[in-house]
Amino acid sequence: MAAREAGLQRNLTPAQLAMLGLGSTIGTGLFLGSAIAVKLAGPAVILSFIAGGCIALPMMWALAEMAAAHPAAGSFGLYAEMYLHPWAGFAIRLTYWLCMMVVVGSEVVAASIYCRFWFPGTPSWVWIGSFSVIILYVNTTNIGSLGTFEYWLSMVKVVTILAFLILGSALLFGVGFPRVGLANYTAHGGFYPHGWRGVGLGVTLGLFSFFGIEVVGSTAGEAADPKVAVPKALRRTLSALALFYVAGLALVVGIVPWTQIGMGESPFVRVFQTVGIPAASHIMNFVVLTAALSSAIANLYFAARLAFSLARGGYLPTTLGRLSGKDMPVIAVLVSGCGMAAALVLSRYFQDSLFVFMIGLSTFGALFAWLMTLLTHLAFRRFHKRQAKPYLQLGPRGPWASLAGLTAILAVMVSTWWVPGFQITLLAGVPWLASLTVCYFVWRGSRSRRSANGDSLNG
Repeated sequence: MAAREAGLQRNLTPAQLAMLGLGSTIGTGLFLGSAIAVKLAGPAVILSFIAGGCIALPMMWALAEMAAAHPAAGSFGLYAEMYLHPWAGFAIRLTYWLCMMVVVGSEVVAASIYCRFWFPGTPSWVWIGSFSVIILYVNTTNIGSLGTFEYWLSMVKVVTILAFLILGSALLFGVGFPRVGLANYTAHGGFYPHGWRGVGLGVTLGLFSFFGIEVVGSTAGEAADPKVAVPKALRRTLSALALFYVAGLALVVGIVPWTQIGMGESPFVRVFQTVGIPAASHIMNFVVLTAALSSAIANLYFAARLAFSLARGGYLPTTLGRLSGKDMPVIAVLVSGCGMAAALVLSRYFQDSLFVFMIGLSTFGALFAWLMTLLTHLAFRRFHKRQAKPYLQLGPRGPWASLAGLTAILAVMVSTWWVPGFQITLLAGVPWLASLTVCYFVWRGSRSRRSANGDSLNG
């Protein structure tokens, strides 16, 4: 099955793979969506993000093991088709493809929110339209240029977050600055102002911030040495994210009272405004802007590869499976950019609530993808054990890590009902999955009848 996705260039280095993973994940989840988590959990948002990282760990092990065995652009969707059922491969790829469209749209909406910091009077659609053109262009050049461009954009984020961790620590402990101290961790209602319920609901946003790490699995189809590069890139990406998210948010809620953090701006920019470093707040706003654009580029990359994989598998029109002269799936990129077009239209009517709505809508697709990846991994290990076939083992022996991840993801999926603005996750997700299942079996029945009629005519 992996052979049908041949044609993509294998030019991405391990460093570019890791940066694509960081580019996809370090975006609005950390720099803007974390504000929702802070409102839910207060300073205990630190625990919410630690829990999110713990849930991401078995998913990373599972994906790395399967990607090393089957390097292909279809990634977890292809593996689900191979080890579970063709329906699973179809459902996970189509659902996540649409999810990625929405995510890319939410990134350009976030970018327009950041631009309000400098140009409060400029309509959002101006920024959304301009950024969409840039993101589409970068994704239609060639894979080497895309990897290099994303590498440096992600490097800006990584260096800035490291600088933020150093400067934030200096502010908190009074090294070269007036000491902020630790009072904000327990003031304004204590460390758990909304109890453990708030911490639990905050896990939804914590996990959302780790969504995108699976992009590294899709890059296996274009990696120079996927069996080595992909597991290494996944480990690096998850380790960096755990450090950046947990330490970064710990400094944010320590420096700024959690009650002063809102959705109008990035909490990270708010830190510098609070302590009176205006130039630094402008720099930080520029960084979170580039972070959103970097994330949009990486997620559009992934969305296009999923569309390419679906087309090569016969589930979408064959035109989406075509490659340009530079071996890029240009048509798949353009179609996958529809989320930005939707954001452009909707921004004129839902300016203040559009971002939360879009990430709530996309969350179902990501949770479903992680759920199916862990189910596939259980079947993958069972198959290799029965066949006595060797494979790269990264996680603990036995099924327990994947089973624990499955249980946690199901709990997070149910909890979205109580997260403000996230009811759309289940309201849209469950009916979508039901209708998708009906469509699949109708399509398969129709295809089987056509094949049977063709055979009878030939006979």
